[in-house]
Amino acid sequence: MAAARRATLFFAGILGLGGVVSAAMASHASGDPRLMGGASAMCLAHAPALVALYAGWPALRTAAIAAALLIAGTLLFAGDLAVRHALGHGLFPMSAPTGGVLMMAGWLAVAAGALLKPKHD
Repeated sequence: MAAARRATLFFAGILGLGGVVSAAMASHASGDPRLMGGASAMCLAHAPALVALYAGWPALRTAAIAAALLIAGTLLFAGDLAVRHALGHGLFPMSAPTGGVLMMAGWLAVAAGALLKPKHD
C-alpha cells in the first residue's frame, strides 16, 4: 500500500502540472478554448483532492480505491478533451463519459470512507 500512496501523490503532481499547462493552452492556443479549459478544470480540481487522500491515507479506509478511481477518471476525461483539442477526435468512444463516471465513483468512495471506522481506531 505504500507504493499506492506514493503513486497518489505522484499523480497529484502530474494532474496539477497538466491543469496549469492546459489552462495556458486554453488562454494562448488557437481555436476553441473550452476543451482545454475543461481539461484544466478537472485536473486542477482533482490534484488537491489526491493530496488530501495522500494525507488522510493512514486513517481513511477507502483512500486507495478513491484515489485509483479519481486518477483513472481524470486521466480519461481530461485526456479525451486534450486529444479532441489537438487531433479533432477523442481517445475512444465514450472515453470522457467513462472518465466522468469513474470520477463520480471516486467521490462516492471518499464519501463512503466518512461512514467507515477509521483505520487507527
